This record gives sequence, C-alpha cells and structure tokens, in this order.
Amino acid sequence: MHLELRHLRTIRAVHEHGSLAKAAETLHITQSALSHQIKALEAQAGVELFVRRSKPMRLSAAGMRLLRLAERVLPEVEAAEAEFDSLRTGRAGRLHIAIECHACFEWLFPVLEAFRHAWPDVDVDIRPGLAFDAFPALQREDVDVVITSDPEDLDGVTFAPLFDYEPVFVASSAHRLAARPFILPEDLRDEVLITYPVERSRLDVFSQFLSPAGVEPRAVRQVELTAVILLLVVSNRGVAVLPDWVVREVRYNSDYVTRPLTEGGLTRRLHAATRDEDAQRPWMGHFLRLARTEPVKLQRTLD
Repeated sequence: MHLELRHLRTIRAVHEHGSLAKAAETLHITQSALSHQIKALEAQAGVELFVRRSKPMRLSAAGMRLLRLAERVLPEVEAAEAEFDSLRTGRAGRLHIAIECHACFEWLFPVLEAFRHAWPDVDVDIRPGLAFDAFPALQREDVDVVITSDPEDLDGVTFAPLFDYEPVFVASSAHRLAARPFILPEDLRDEVLITYPVERSRLDVFSQFLSPAGVEPRAVRQVELTAVILLLVVSNRGVAVLPDWVVREVRYNSDYVTRPLTEGGLTRRLHAATRDEDAQRPWMGHFLRLARTEPVKLQRTLD
C-alpha cells in the first residue's frame, strides 16, 4: 500500500467535516477528484475506509486506523512546514554569539532582552569565546556572530562597526595615582593590575597601552566578575582598566577615581562579525541596530 500525505489529509478532512463536499472545499479540490482519490486508496488498501450510506459520513474501522496515523504524522509535517516557511521569510533563525570582549556582557544582556521580544522564533545562545578561536568557529558555522574589537580580513565575513568606547583606568580614591589627571604606561609598572581571565592580546590595557610601551606591571591578578574587580580596586588591592560602560556606576562614587589612559585618552571600536550570507537577514539587521544603540544608553549615564 502506497500512502501519501494527501491521503492522510483526505481521511482527516472527511472525518472532521462529515461530507465529501465540505472536505473537498477544505482540501481545495473538486468533489469528483476527492471521490476518485478515496476509491483509489480503498483499492490499494483492499478494504472500505468509510461506512457507506451514513450521514454524516463515517470512517470504518480501517479508516479509523488511518485517522490515528494522520493525527500523529500530519501535525509533525505541518510544524516542519511552518518552520521552513519562517526560515524562508526571515522570521526564524539562529543567533549564536561568541564574545571576545569579556566585559560585553554588561551591555549584551539588555540587547538580547529587547531582541527576544521582537524575534521570538530566533534561537539565541551565548558562547563566551574564551576557550576557542572565535573566527574559525564563525566560518565553520558553529556560531553566527562574533563580538570583537579586533577585525580581520577574512573571506566571507563582514565586520559591522557597533560603537566606540574608551578604556578607563580605575583605582581607589586613596591610591597613589588618584591625583593624576591621566595615566601613562610607566605609571603601572609597580602596580597589581586586575584583569578579566582573558589572553593578553584580547585586553586593551595590554594590546593598546602597556605592550607598545614595553611596560610590564608588577603583577597581574585575573578575576572573572566585574563586581569583584571593583571590590578589589576599592579595597586598594590593585588597579584596573575597564570599558567606560562598565564604570558608569562608580564614576561619581567618591571611593573610586577614573582617569583616561594618556592625556588624550584611548578610543576603541567594537565590531560584530557575521558571515556574508547572514548579514542581510532581517533579524540579524535588527540585532545589529540594537547592539549599536543599547550600549550608548549606558555610556550616556557617564555624561
């Protein structure tokens, strides 16, 4: 017996409507075509699937067996069709994010909270990107977005600029450097530098400030959480360099001081790396717009 989805849809429609005319209308075929389809199916099965001369039209025992099959199979098929339709029209997709910027969690969560309301059918996940190389993962399609401040020239990858930020020196108000108007690399030579547990090449304080000047701090202490970094700083256990959106809550706290790195300050730019084919997806465009605007709201609290 050769069963097709249209046969299962026929069985279900006739059972639900109780007449060939209404079932044919639901299935968008003529009543004659539906009658021929039922006869052909019964010929294949070798048994009658409907009780003849009954009103409303009823299924036989064999027909009820096919109905149970239709009730199991058709919802799965229809759900898959709806999912494929959502993918085709851009309403659904996957947004798995790798973050090379450890402090980005501070602004990324508000972005994702706004995003999920607008795109509930997009599967969102965060991959911190600390234990693997994020760009090869992007090219392998293990992740879909990489948040980075170090764009590269990669085939098939687009780097969309998000926003500029300033790495800021943070210390206790009782620290010896508290009176300085700005901080130079040499000032940190005798300091305990508290950083996130990230390789040095991913930390602005090293890549943009200390390493070019050939300066090494007295010690480096790695701490996972921003709140703990700030706690250690205010206890005068060391100093830190954090993005400006992180220090918004302590900038006007008298227990802390924040200072620019160098007299003119340093400016860095965050980018979102995506595969070229994903860059034009509507939900990706919305995510990038949110990622450009939400962090700026945090930075404005510094003004």
